[in-house]
Amino acid sequence: MMWDVYLSPDIQNFLNKQDKHIAERIKKGLQKLKTENPFHYLEHFEGRGYYKYRIGEYRALVDVDFENKILKVQVLDHRRVIYKRKK
Repeated sequence: MMWDVYLSPDIQNFLNKQDKHIAERIKKGLQKLKTENPFHYLEHFEGRGYYKYRIGEYRALVDVDFENKILKVQVLDHRRVIYKRKK
């Protein structure tokens, strides 16, 4: 069974502010998570309840609902600032 990926409203706003080619690359990267095993791409984010996903120079913090097979992308930003954010 495939996993569903949901983006928070903040993620949509972030993507709308990016250059078109960057936004498209990020969207393609997020589509890769809709597989049988998205944990091939995800890495546990130590000390927090999230998983992190690398998309080039951008990072996504993902909350996982194992029971319903849902990945909720909560935070997306450039790698130099993502880990400094409080979320």
